[in-house]
Amino acid sequence: MKVTFLGTGTSTGVPEIGCPCAVCTSDDPRDHRLRVSALVEVGDARILIDCGPDFREQMLRVPFDHIDGVLLTHEHYDHTGGIDDLRPFCRFGDIDIFADDLTCTHLRERLPYFFREVLYPGVPRLNFHTIEPLSPVSVRGVEVMPLQIMHGKLPILGYRIGRLGFVTDMLTAPEATLQALQGVDTLIINGLRPKPHGSHQTIEDAIAVAHRVGARETYLIHMSHHAGLHAVTDAQLPPHIHLAYDGLVIECKD
Repeated sequence: MKVTFLGTGTSTGVPEIGCPCAVCTSDDPRDHRLRVSALVEVGDARILIDCGPDFREQMLRVPFDHIDGVLLTHEHYDHTGGIDDLRPFCRFGDIDIFADDLTCTHLRERLPYFFREVLYPGVPRLNFHTIEPLSPVSVRGVEVMPLQIMHGKLPILGYRIGRLGFVTDMLTAPEATLQALQGVDTLIINGLRPKPHGSHQTIEDAIAVAHRVGARETYLIHMSHHAGLHAVTDAQLPPHIHLAYDGLVIECKD
């Protein structure tokens, strides 16, 4: 299994517009963070997790090829704002979109032209599938397990694909989710910043979850500029815990 980190930043991205801090003005490319998204490749299957407003820019950086399915974590714009830019990938065929009921409902409201009987020329051909936590779905033969997590008070989805766990925008998680993540080889999880936040966990929270589920390697995502310079913060993390960065490619066990 191969994972490409397309974006590792929070909703504002890094640099944040108008911010003169050391992170936002850094010339280290690892400190430039587009909105969160990842491409997971298992055999011939290519699965996109989240499709935010930076999706077009992100996909110009990787080889152009099919996308078999898109797993959406929730309806917020920084995770769904790039869906219209899926249209070039429909050259390979319709694309299946997997999301919870609330996300599907909101996308129907925001993007009504996707759902008309007669589609406007060029509209991406997408098949929306409503999914529920702990009810596995298949994406081109790859089993995906949706997991409920809490984004503040909003229930959203994380995913387990084989021995990979992917969680973003989490503040807390029910026990059933933590149990479902037990034994993952690789955990990708959000760590916004050192200080507490009302709807996202801190870097220390993310480390605690990684230890709780016994992940062999953990990569932090959805970081704001308050997470600090990559070179500094990454060096302070425990062994086997890493700051991910845009463009990082890792191999993990299926």
